Amino acid sequence: MLDLQRLRALHAVSVHGTVGAAAAALGYTPSAVSQQIAKLERETRTVLLEREGRGVRLTPEAHRLAATARELLAIVERAETELEERRGVPAGRLSVAAFASAMRGLMPSVTAGLAHRHPALDVRLTEVDPDLSVDLVAKGAVDLAVAHDWDIAPLPAPAGLEHAVIGDDLCDLLVPEGHPFAGRTAVRREDLGGERWICQPPGRVCHDWLVRTLRTAGHEPDIVHQAEENPTLVALVGAGLGVALIPRLGRGPLPEGVVEVPLDPMPVRRLYAVWRTGAARRPAIAETVRALREHWPRVSAHASPDRRHRSVHEISCDFPVPLPKHTGT
Repeated sequence: MLDLQRLRALHAVSVHGTVGAAAAALGYTPSAVSQQIAKLERETRTVLLEREGRGVRLTPEAHRLAATARELLAIVERAETELEERRGVPAGRLSVAAFASAMRGLMPSVTAGLAHRHPALDVRLTEVDPDLSVDLVAKGAVDLAVAHDWDIAPLPAPAGLEHAVIGDDLCDLLVPEGHPFAGRTAVRREDLGGERWICQPPGRVCHDWLVRTLRTAGHEPDIVHQAEENPTLVALVGAGLGVALIPRLGRGPLPEGVVEVPLDPMPVRRLYAVWRTGAARRPAIAETVRALREHWPRVSAHASPDRRHRSVHEISCDFPVPLPKHTGT
C-alpha cells in the first residue's frame, strides 16, 4: 500500500524542482522530504531520485508515479471538499501563494482576520511570482493564488482554473525631490524619454511592462539600476539615482526625498484570486476569496475611478468564471 504523504512529497518535488523548494511548500524540512521519498523508494523497490550536480532529478519511473500521485491527490481534494461543504464551515489547511507586494500589503491582515473568525482554518502563505503561482494552482501544489496582470501581459490561463477579481492596483511615477517632474500634477508617457530608470530585473512582469510601455511611447529605456524588492527601488529613487514606476499596494509611506507623480493615463494592474475548478464549493476557498475582496478597499484607497467594489454578499456569483485566455503578448 502506497503512503499518500510520501506520494505528496514526490509530487511536490516534481512540481517545485528541488527537495528544498518542495520542503518549503509543504512546511517540512528538506531532510523530512528526503526521508519520505527514500521510504517510497523502498516501498516501490524503485529508484525515484538521482543525483545531478548539487541537486536531484526524477527518474522516468518517478515522473510516472508523480503523475499518478497528482491524480490521487485530486481525488483526496474532492473528498475533503465534499466533507467541508457538508459541514459548511471553513476548516483544514489552505495553502495560498501570493506575489511579494500582496504578501506585504494585503495578506497579513486578511490571514489574521480569517484566523480570528475561523479557528479551524489553517492558512499557509508562500511568496511566489504571479506567473509561477497560477501554474502551482493548476498542478495542485497550492490551493489558491493571489496573482496580478497588466494590460500588456494577461494572466496565464491553464485549463481547469477559475478566478475572481480582487481589485485594481494603481502605479505611480516616483521621482527624487527637485526633479523637473516633481511639481507636475501629471506626466504623459510621451514625456518619459531621457530618464534614468530603476526597476526590477528582466523577466519580471513590472520590468517587461516598463520596457514595452516606453517603447510604445517612442523611448528606449535607460535602465541603470535593478532590484527585486519595491522598498529597495524606492530607496534608490530617494538617493537621487533615477526614477521608477511602482504600484501602490504594499509600498507604504514614501520617505523624504521621494515624490509621487501620477501618469496620464495611469498604469493599472489587476489582482485576482485563482483556484481549481470546483474548489469554490469548499467553504475555505469561498471565505478566503470573500475576505480578500472585502479587505481590498481598506488596503487600497486608490481604486480606479471606474471600478466599484460590490458587497461581499454578491461575490459568490463570480466564482464560476474562467480565466481570460492568454494572448501571448
